[in-house]
Amino acid sequence: MKALLVLLFLIVCQSALADSSKGEVAGQPLNITAILMFLAFVIATLGITYWAAKRTKTTRDFYAAGGGITGLQNGLAIAGDYMSAASFLGISGLVFASGFDGLLYSIGFLVGWPIILFLLAERLRNLGKYTFADAVSFRLKPLPIRSLAASGTLCVVLLYLIAQMVGAGKLIQILFGLEYYIAVFIVGFLMILYVTFGGMIATTWVQIIKAVLLLFGASFIAMAVMFKMDFSFETLFTSAIETHDKGVSIMSPGGLVSDPVSAISLGLALMFGTAGLPHILMRFFTVPDAQAARKSVFYATGFIGYFYILTFIIGFGAIVMLTNNPEFLDIESGGILGGNNMAAIHLSQAVGGDVFLGFISAVAFATILAVVSGLTLSGASAISHDIYASVIRHGRAGEGEEVRVSRIATIALGITAILLGIIFEKQNVAYMVGLAFAIAASVNFPILFLSMYWQGLSTRGAFFGGAAGLLTAITCMILGPTIWVDILGNAEPIFPYKHPALLSMSVAFSMIIIISLLDKSESAKQEKEIFQDQYVRSQTGLGAEGASSH
Repeated sequence: MKALLVLLFLIVCQSALADSSKGEVAGQPLNITAILMFLAFVIATLGITYWAAKRTKTTRDFYAAGGGITGLQNGLAIAGDYMSAASFLGISGLVFASGFDGLLYSIGFLVGWPIILFLLAERLRNLGKYTFADAVSFRLKPLPIRSLAASGTLCVVLLYLIAQMVGAGKLIQILFGLEYYIAVFIVGFLMILYVTFGGMIATTWVQIIKAVLLLFGASFIAMAVMFKMDFSFETLFTSAIETHDKGVSIMSPGGLVSDPVSAISLGLALMFGTAGLPHILMRFFTVPDAQAARKSVFYATGFIGYFYILTFIIGFGAIVMLTNNPEFLDIESGGILGGNNMAAIHLSQAVGGDVFLGFISAVAFATILAVVSGLTLSGASAISHDIYASVIRHGRAGEGEEVRVSRIATIALGITAILLGIIFEKQNVAYMVGLAFAIAASVNFPILFLSMYWQGLSTRGAFFGGAAGLLTAITCMILGPTIWVDILGNAEPIFPYKHPALLSMSVAFSMIIIISLLDKSESAKQEKEIFQDQYVRSQTGLGAEGASSH
């Protein structure tokens, strides 16, 4: 089976190269160096997948890499998960388009990490097994809570996947001269291949390698930009103001998020959504103990903070070096080739030529591929572990059966991601991730936080409050400007704001607390009594494995 899948991939690449040899991409000569580096990386990651597949023998191997990842390795892998297309392509594209406002996403993404470090990481590792629903359902009824947690996870995963698929599709479209939908298909196919066979072991090592390469590449671009600016931020910003069509307004907030409700809502989503991202939380189960989990967050915070500083420099550098450069402009639209999401890619060519463009393109693809693999794995685990094994089979599914269901779910998620990536082609990838964060902040974070820190939480409160937060977030997104107007073509949005987290988080926390306080059932009393035992377990590291003996 592996040989057939590899052969199919080689056939797809051969047809892509055959199509790309016909001419140019939007007037740009094809970059053969970039294509060769891109293919070299794909072959290397296929080798990692083959190596990992031989070591993936149990459910714990598939979901949690056997729990044998060190703190530094996991910190790099988490940073790799976080340094996604939304970060590298999306944030630099937002800075390129809007200037100072793009920093809002960088800061919002980063400040969520202290919450994970001080409030969640250690307890999550001690209470959980494979998914964050393990930790939550320890003291609450597993059937409703796992169902809700899996629903929230899948919504977050699909929105996050859209961002990665759009970024990857545009990248391959520029490199190979393919139609966008073909490019998205190639990414989806590779994602299915890596996760189906390699599991968490392959995903982790692809993340580690990609994180190191991306940090190096982004550092080189930023240093090259600063070298041209005589290492003066004043020169950089002054040149950007003189070049950008918005002038000095790019140095002040308000262009991207113009009203206080949207600013607060986006900030809440980015801060607290980080602590509810399923593919990030899942990584704390790959380390051997809580101490390694804390180290993971410490290392990840340092790597991510450094990287976001670089994206800000890259965005302003792109304004200076790309805006009036005809080599990188689309004659028809007047913007840069491939849209604003490709600003960092074009800047790499401007500062390092075709060879460095090839390197950055391969690294950017690695970034996207590693992130979609982690996302798909977390979505597949929600379906196979939380829904199938725990809810449908009531814990009686064998290891082989659960992994088989997870692989089927991976294929289904891959196909869905391809379709959604095509539908949302025109959306900025950082914005799409912002919506994913809004759902994570409205469903996963409230339940996880209150289950760990509030004795009064009941299953009824968690389920109905979390469901209310999920439905509120999704409804506001559908009725908001992006989907109701931009996608569906209506004249005016019903919900006036792009970012729903302020409303949906308020609804979720309020409903959870009110319903839990009003719940006088016998089961609610027992759940409140369990809290003290859960607290002891979270401190001693007894873990979720002991939950069944409670």
